[in-house]
Amino acid sequence: MSAARILVADDHPLVRDGIKVRLEARPGWTVCCEATDGREAVALAEQHQPDIAVLDIGMPALNGLSAAQQIRKVSPGTEILILTMLESDALARDALAAGARGFLLKTDAGRLLVTAVESLLQHRPFFTGAVSEMVLAGFLDPDDPAGARSGAERLTAREREVLQLLAEGRSSKEVAAGLRVSTKTVEVHRANLMRKLDLHSVADLVRWAVRHHVIEP
Repeated sequence: MSAARILVADDHPLVRDGIKVRLEARPGWTVCCEATDGREAVALAEQHQPDIAVLDIGMPALNGLSAAQQIRKVSPGTEILILTMLESDALARDALAAGARGFLLKTDAGRLLVTAVESLLQHRPFFTGAVSEMVLAGFLDPDDPAGARSGAERLTAREREVLQLLAEGRSSKEVAAGLRVSTKTVEVHRANLMRKLDLHSVADLVRWAVRHHVIEP
């Protein structure tokens, strides 16, 4: 049985504990680090270079999709499993676009988490439920309308960060301070977000972020 070093990221301690117990029941599998938000997950992935990263999609500061996108850059050998409460082919396509190869409903995690990690350790994708065939076929076939890029897929990693922070109620100045960029840069990113997503106000951004699970309502 192959060994595995696994990063677990979820802002709920009880969820992290449950995932850790289930994973470490397998001989050779170790949860090498735990994160409470996406930004911490990226930093830990860069430091520890885990085999697998299990990421909750709805984390504060940086959500699971944005974290996945950044982890693929700082730790290219890490396979990523996204956990979510929602079964959505669009959300699963966004996960694929962000670099994840696994998508698992939290309601299925009790019986499928180990199977999903085993699949990713063999560098095979794992998608739960009815989204599996539909998403993979649509994503891999450029002529299939179901695989068309969503608005979220067109956003850069930095735009995703700015979107989440603005949607969480931060001012442009606060976002700039948190990301260590100028307020002008944040305003440019906000304008690009509005254009790409065809939105017209920060309130529209918040509604879009909630609807597309960038933040939790």
